[in-house]
Amino acid sequence: MYTSFFGFKENPFRLTPDPRYLFLSRFHREALDHLLYGINERKGFIVITGGIGTGKTTLCRAFLNQIDSSTKSALIFNSFISDIELLETINQEFGIETDPPPTSKKGYIDALNHFLLNTFSSGGSALLMIDEAQNLSHTVLEQIRMISNLETETEKLIQIVLVGQYELKELLAAPSLRQLDERITVRYDLHPLDRKDIQGYVEHRLGIAGGRGNLKFTNGGFAKIYAYSQGNPRRINAICDRAMLIAYAGNKHVISRGIITEAVNDLRGKINTNPLITGLSRKSFISVTILLLLLVFVAGLSGWSLRKNISSLFFKKDKISAVNTKKEKINHLKPKSEIPDIFLDEQNSFARLFTLFRKNRVDLRDIHFDLVTLDVAPENYVMFKRPFRIHLSGSSPSSPSARYILISKVTSDGAAAIDSMDNEQPVTRTFILKNWEKKISWLYPYKGKNIGLTEGMNSPDVLRVQKILNKAGYLLEPSGIFDKQTYDNVIKFQRDFGLMADGIVGPRTMALLYLISD
Repeated sequence: MYTSFFGFKENPFRLTPDPRYLFLSRFHREALDHLLYGINERKGFIVITGGIGTGKTTLCRAFLNQIDSSTKSALIFNSFISDIELLETINQEFGIETDPPPTSKKGYIDALNHFLLNTFSSGGSALLMIDEAQNLSHTVLEQIRMISNLETETEKLIQIVLVGQYELKELLAAPSLRQLDERITVRYDLHPLDRKDIQGYVEHRLGIAGGRGNLKFTNGGFAKIYAYSQGNPRRINAICDRAMLIAYAGNKHVISRGIITEAVNDLRGKINTNPLITGLSRKSFISVTILLLLLVFVAGLSGWSLRKNISSLFFKKDKISAVNTKKEKINHLKPKSEIPDIFLDEQNSFARLFTLFRKNRVDLRDIHFDLVTLDVAPENYVMFKRPFRIHLSGSSPSSPSARYILISKVTSDGAAAIDSMDNEQPVTRTFILKNWEKKISWLYPYKGKNIGLTEGMNSPDVLRVQKILNKAGYLLEPSGIFDKQTYDNVIKFQRDFGLMADGIVGPRTMALLYLISD
């Protein structure tokens, strides 16, 4: 709309991650240097983190434009994928074609390994970059670690870059991802722009868009931009775009502090951020304040009226009696229904857990079940496929104040919790991590005697355990035989989830395997 008015070829403040518009602040240049160093030195794993809108995606695209043609690259934006979808997407991005297409993880990995070996033998290298990596599940991250094992005796065949928000650091710090975290040799946190970079950033984008200097921002305007954006590039773009629209409407070529203030108010919806006066005019606010003061005075006066020597000055006995009668009637009114609560007590949470358990099982004959309680790291909840309870602080079954959150299913952005009215309520990942107090519990069914599985055994139960581990990202071939490979993966699984790592699939290990299985 305003591009021709100001003499631009295109909108200088679009929110799309165009690498041409990357402004290399001190932090962005350092991030780019870390990427180049990690790739050139074949460091294997690189992690770049930063807040929302700090320019991570733009930086990724700019970096990919700088690598030479001998480096084959795969860029993945959709991080809400399964492990097999990840492998399929990687092969598609690298242009790997097989006929017929693979039908298993092994098929995809074999095709990828063949491609990487051919690329390496011809003097090239391969780069896998995953954006929004904070959304990756533990299973997918474990699969990524397995991909990094594709190597020769001296060189890594693929370099992997994980880019994400600050939650990615917390995710990688999980005990179950320790092996992956230890492989990361290059890390960088991308910070917002400094105050002194604001003018350079704005003028850089104006120049790239074809500006000829007939639009000016005042120093006061730059100061206001930083005050609102705190150096966040996405916010800067939004403010400047709105400010230019306001200037265009007013036929102005100078963007002052006042125009920036008006733009900020537009972006905020002209809502005062002070919760005490939100939606009130100044006159209304004064009126409300006076009313509140009067109410406080009346309340204090009523309190003193309980004193016999004071009350006689203001009230007659018959009036006091009438007031009391009215209060009694009010107290007997039916209370309003309460908002459903997702913090349940022991009895209600168990009853609803059992209802969910029965709903998923057609036949309960000859089925025994235990209520299993374990200490589990909160980051592991994304792998759970069965209903479970989160124990809040002090939640012992013998405690009358015990409280639980009952999770019916895990979702891509958190989970669904069952409230006191038996309805599902969405809860965020942040909410879950905030309320997690280590202990969780769930119902585990079994038939007959609950025996342990040990190395050397050959049975359908061993095959079932192998399939569960394989689907959860532990690479082993299901055969029904409890071999050395199975033993090693059981040990790893037990360590990842904080169990005693003895390599025996006993009741506790089997119960946890049930929790992560479909």
